[in-house]
Formats: sequence, C-alpha cells, structure tokens
Amino acid sequence: MKIEILGMGCPKCKQLEANTRKALEETGKKAEIVKVTDVDKIVEYGVMSTPAIVIDGAVKASGRIPDVEEIKKWL
Repeated sequence: MKIEILGMGCPKCKQLEANTRKALEETGKKAEIVKVTDVDKIVEYGVMSTPAIVIDGAVKASGRIPDVEEIKKWL
C-alpha cells in the first residue's frame, strides 16, 4: 500500500501524517508513506486545497484533516 500526503509541510499536513501513522499502527497494516510537496504533482491529482491524502492512487480527502478512525476505514 502506498499513501501519499499532499501538502507543503504546514502544521495541518504534519497532523494528517501523524493521524495516518497512528491509523496504520492501530490497524497493524504496513504502508509506504510519501510526502508530496511538488505543486505540479499535487495539481495532477486534481487537488486544489491541501492537506490531502491519496491511498494507492485514489484521493480520499483534501482540504481537511481526516481523523484516525476515518483513515482506518480507508485502510
């Protein structure tokens, strides 16, 4: 599984990454987490506001910070 965190490294992006790591830990699942800060790559996903989370190529949320329970459902 590949999880991409889209954003420029703002506090919201860091919180999304933390929530994602906690969801993985709580479910026992393994994934590669990649931070995407390149604006062109972010736009390729059709994301207009960050932070955003992409799991295996599918945008799950953008412009907000999903909580740990919501992320666990996507995993």
